[in-house]
Amino acid sequence: MESTALFSAPPLRSRHFTPRKPSFQTPFSKSLTPINPYQSLKPPPLKFAITHHKPPPANLLQPREKPCFSDHPLGKILNHISTSASSMTLLKRHKPQLKTAKGLVPLLSISCYWSAGNSSALFLTAAAQNLLCLKLAEELGLVIASPWITWFKAASLPAFVSLLLTPFVLYKLYPPEIKDTPEAPAMAAKRLEAMGPVKTNEWVMIGTMLLAVSLWVLGDSIGIPSVVTAMLGLSVLLLLGVLEWEDCLTEKSAWDTLTWFAILVGMAGQLTNLGVVSWMSNCVAKFLQSFSLSWPAAFGVLQGAYFLIHYMFASQTGHVGALYSAFLAMHLAAGVPGVLAALALAYNTNLFGAQTHYSSGQAAVYFGAGYVELPDVFRIGFIMACVNAVIWTVVGSAWWKFLGLY
Repeated sequence: MESTALFSAPPLRSRHFTPRKPSFQTPFSKSLTPINPYQSLKPPPLKFAITHHKPPPANLLQPREKPCFSDHPLGKILNHISTSASSMTLLKRHKPQLKTAKGLVPLLSISCYWSAGNSSALFLTAAAQNLLCLKLAEELGLVIASPWITWFKAASLPAFVSLLLTPFVLYKLYPPEIKDTPEAPAMAAKRLEAMGPVKTNEWVMIGTMLLAVSLWVLGDSIGIPSVVTAMLGLSVLLLLGVLEWEDCLTEKSAWDTLTWFAILVGMAGQLTNLGVVSWMSNCVAKFLQSFSLSWPAAFGVLQGAYFLIHYMFASQTGHVGALYSAFLAMHLAAGVPGVLAALALAYNTNLFGAQTHYSSGQAAVYFGAGYVELPDVFRIGFIMACVNAVIWTVVGSAWWKFLGLY
């Protein structure tokens, strides 16, 4: 509506002419209309337009009826992991209000943190850097027969001892405030009941994993390479609908590992072919021989240096690609048995994955939960590194002597 006039004054009229309203509009209609001199003082009328937006169609608000990655067993496992990580992050935000901030959860977190290194060292196929180590050893002429079985046999006893002692040592270093959880079995039973029985896709996943592990173990004897085994397992999951190709495309970390794996292997091969690795290993071997060190002493010095240098690395695979070939050549030049040197360096690569908050991919995840302070990470990391060094040196040396590795 137009606002009322600021002043009410009668229009000006001539005494000789009285205008009338025209019956139709012409270009001169406005000139025949009485003029109000105060009309120009009026503010312009305010016009408001109310626009009614229609709601979007109902079908756009509904989720797409398409199978997603969380429908199959691997997706459920990753979903549980991501949910747990999200819960830990939410708990971190409310950390000052929690009475259990230094209780049981930090101990469980740091126990998983350090147990991951030993479990990765236990199996050849447990980490990408393990296969890279054997590939680089082959570049130097060290071919390990039946690699999966040889790897597992050599790592089994020290890894199991370390896995058993790690929670006990951490319990003493980082004692929890809550030491009794009687409600945990009931909560676990409810969660299992909510998950329901094992579904068809889950049985397919179990069978595929058993097939893959069996072929990895027996691959050399029946002539099936490990790469063919991996492709066979992936093909079975894709053909039976457990996985979709879109799920494979979304695994960016796997593609990243594959790309850098090829680059690092090529770089290490060129360094070996150009003689850089041999020159470096000979220089270090002559330096160690100047101290009249036996091969066991040189073995200990080189393993310790290889471990401590990882404080300057933020990736296990990157560390292997940069230094594994050089340190293996140094071991060989110092007289260390080849298989022992190759396996010990590979085990060492897994063990230093928890020494800092940036030393591996899983280290960043556990530290990001926020339950362990940064000074505690470095303190416990150094202590547990010494504990693992003692376990793998004492138990491993006796066990490797029994297996005939030296």
